[in-house]
Amino acid sequence: MSGKKTVIVTGGAGFIGSHLCERLVADSRNRVISLDNYSAGSRDNHIAGVEYREGHTKDIEKLIPENTDLVFHLGEYARVESSFADITMVLDSNTTGTHGVLEFCRKQNCKIVYAGSSTKFGDGGMGRDQSPYAWTKASNTELVENYCEWFGTPFAITYFYNVYGPRERTASNRGTLIETFCEQYRRCESLTVVSPGTQKRNFTHVSDIVDGLILAGENGHGDGFGLGATESYSIIDVARMFGDNIKMLPERAGNRMSADLDTSKSELLGWKQKRNLKDYISSKIK
Repeated sequence: MSGKKTVIVTGGAGFIGSHLCERLVADSRNRVISLDNYSAGSRDNHIAGVEYREGHTKDIEKLIPENTDLVFHLGEYARVESSFADITMVLDSNTTGTHGVLEFCRKQNCKIVYAGSSTKFGDGGMGRDQSPYAWTKASNTELVENYCEWFGTPFAITYFYNVYGPRERTASNRGTLIETFCEQYRRCESLTVVSPGTQKRNFTHVSDIVDGLILAGENGHGDGFGLGATESYSIIDVARMFGDNIKMLPERAGNRMSADLDTSKSELLGWKQKRNLKDYISSKIK
């Protein structure tokens, strides 16, 4: 391990985290350690060459005693609508857990790349208080910034916009939208669209997200690294890309109508969107 850079990915067995681990471990200069409690992650997502530790992020100091150079913190509760019912779990993961990771970074004097949430920018800035998930994520971005002010902890904060791609969670596992639609399409079921259906999202391929995370880890400093596709689609329009077998569901709490997107800081690092949703869906319905 001599001379290698030790990089931790919390949530490394999850959808986005596993893709990030895969990219990091491909660089022989990195020693990659994943910390995941497998509440959402899966051992099916394990990548050869990555070291896996199982446990809660609040226990990161006990689970990872190694000297560390960089932490990508993705390992938080990450569902909007279900966060109302799971508020105790949300606070434990997103508040207590993230405080534990920040303390780890402070003591290690290592950089943290925090995966913020675009819900913070929803509906003209009102989105941050629309759900327990959104509130904890927005509050954490402030805490990360304060750790820099109080203790000099280096950081970069990224914001993901509706990520899709291989290893997405399925509908049976609180799935993300595109994989849920793909699963319903494969089963010849109606695609379920939460009313009103006109809510818009900037769907972004996971590989583009990982590109941005790597750049933020290398050269990003501060807040505001938006990672999102330039084009936005309403949920009903996305469903229509699969056909006309659509079933409308009642409105749900916390379901924002839109979110502001600013990728200018990411673009200054050299990031750009390379993939688009229409091509991905077309490859799934052939």
